[in-house]
Amino acid sequence: MAERERERERQRERERERERERERERERERERDREKGEEKEREREGEREREREREREREKEGERARKRERERGREIESERESEREREREKRARERGEREREREIEREEREREEEGEREREERERRERKRERERERREREKG
Repeated sequence: MAERERERERQRERERERERERERERERERERDREKGEEKEREREGEREREREREREREKEGERARKRERERGREIESERESEREREREKRARERGEREREREIEREEREREEEGEREREERERRERKRERERERREREKG
């Protein structure tokens, strides 16, 4: 009887040991699952971080593109302003040339008019001298 009791006790002990082993195995399985879950979460977080980095890079590239576009716009506006300035200078030169031409023409007209006045004045003095000479001759004669 005692032998059977000891055998049953050994049997129960082996059963408890198998149960403890199964529990340890379940615990190892849970640990592996937890580690796999953590690994997957690290992978997902890494992917999210890479996606955030790609997004930051896209934003930076977009900003660089906008900056290049603004710079190009400023260059175009600067070129246009330079062209407008050249046109203003050209018109000013042309206006200045026309004004100089008009000034030259005015000076030529003034010289011609002055010459005409001088000629008329000489002729008038000449006629006066002629009349005076004729008067003296009449007085003599």
